[in-house]
Amino acid sequence: MIEFLLSGEAITALITLTFLEIILGIDNIVFISIAANKLPVEQRKKATNIGLVLAMIQRIILLFFVSFLTSLKEPFYTLDNAWLHIEVSWQTLILFCGGLFLIYKSTSEIREKVEMPTHDEDEVRNKPVSTLKQAIVQILLIDFIFSIDSILTAVGMTNGLSENHNYSLMLMVLAVMISIGIMIRYANTIREFIDNNPSIQMLALSFLILIGFMLITEAAHISQTSIFGQTVGAIPKGYLYFAITFSLFVEFLDFKLKKKTTAVEEKNNTKNEDN
Repeated sequence: MIEFLLSGEAITALITLTFLEIILGIDNIVFISIAANKLPVEQRKKATNIGLVLAMIQRIILLFFVSFLTSLKEPFYTLDNAWLHIEVSWQTLILFCGGLFLIYKSTSEIREKVEMPTHDEDEVRNKPVSTLKQAIVQILLIDFIFSIDSILTAVGMTNGLSENHNYSLMLMVLAVMISIGIMIRYANTIREFIDNNPSIQMLALSFLILIGFMLITEAAHISQTSIFGQTVGAIPKGYLYFAITFSLFVEFLDFKLKKKTTAVEEKNNTKNEDN
């Protein structure tokens, strides 16, 4: 176990997955804050922390369930004719449906953020909350909705990293625990950073499209799908890690450029005011 967790591929997957979990959890933090802010001031922090801890437990339970399904590799249905061959198992079904869901969810989220940026926030605000119990229940419901793409992302990033299924599961659980811990400690700081740099969240949603496509091809590869005799190959995860790292590096350069440009403009404005 320790040898696997200290391997380069596992560390890369853990860092990448934790980053995606945090960025994709920003909306979750916003909605949790809206629900908690309906309570008296002295109960808000308590509701947020309890809600996030219970949300972490909820995600880990869901991870175990989905991970169990993806461990069922024996085909329960085989389609074989002159032009198409597919061996369907629970693992391939979860990966394929998960890939389709991630592509749909990420494209829908991108469209909503462009056309209706406050739509979901308005819905949460309109739901009545008067007690701590009601706030925690609402937080758990909100997190359950956001857990689906989070869990599918974790499965996509770790599936096939190790022959031992439990190792990949432990990696996913570790990423969820680290990301939730960071969100509890630095929720406001992360939210302010994303508000000032919304392209980071758009970038993360775009990564989900890549992960969704990777899940679909991996499901086709594992199910030994062949169309007119041509088999489908799996996409190496190294390509995905490189794409994410390169995109973040470009975003970092753009961030530094904007910061430097702003500093120069402020300096020039100060000189003009002095003159």
